Amino acid sequence: MSDLSDVLVPARFCGPPSSGNGGWSAGAIAVRAAEACREDHTLPRPAVAVSLQAPPPLDVPMSVTATDDDGVVATYDGKPVLSARCSHDTLADVEPVDPDEARAAMASFVGLRSHPFPTCFACGTGRAEGDGLRIFPGRVADATDTQGEQPWPRVAATWTPAPSVSGDHTYDGHPRATVPVTWAALDCIGGWAGDLEDRLMVLARMTARLDSLPVIGEEHVVVGMGRGRDGRKTWTSSTLYDADGRVVGSAEHLWIAVDPAAFA
Repeated sequence: MSDLSDVLVPARFCGPPSSGNGGWSAGAIAVRAAEACREDHTLPRPAVAVSLQAPPPLDVPMSVTATDDDGVVATYDGKPVLSARCSHDTLADVEPVDPDEARAAMASFVGLRSHPFPTCFACGTGRAEGDGLRIFPGRVADATDTQGEQPWPRVAATWTPAPSVSGDHTYDGHPRATVPVTWAALDCIGGWAGDLEDRLMVLARMTARLDSLPVIGEEHVVVGMGRGRDGRKTWTSSTLYDADGRVVGSAEHLWIAVDPAAFA
């Protein structure tokens, strides 16, 4: 095994007040995983699967080590927090939603009346414009039943990346959001598609494929879809579309229901 550069989750990128947003944290370690498996770092990026084994701490470095199976693990205080490896899984894109429909759906976002984590970088209602992403997904038409199964519920929202989420990424001459920010945009919408209002859940696993990165200042549409539940587990998917309707990235999630008292 070998050491890679540390990962640190700044407090700005929190989910609950005391821990990192799952998607942003997963995206940060996903970059290290791509390095460890020696994949090409240019776009499109390889799919990466990330497991969240503990709440990512804020403002402290986590040591990152490459494992013998081409994965990476981030540890804090000697305990694993995030593990990741490149994945060859095929991620199906969630059906697109018209921007007008997605924009209108945001008014019905259930988090506007009751939000478990208003501080969340991705979907928190307590975050200011330009600080958090403020992705507020509302219910839209169910996904089309193409395989004789029950249609899956979908939610959608529009999102225009602010200059404050850009990094040193440019593509086709356009400034772009960072990889961790793009993972964050694909994260919480899955939780709301899986009915986060009904029961409190946290992200346990996320696999994402980035075909591009979001253009700063352009309106995007992000769509989430519920894919089923079993006991404490809930499975969801999400896809981010650019202003021309092209796929920016897609993700699949596993959520675990938790005791609300643990996050009081």
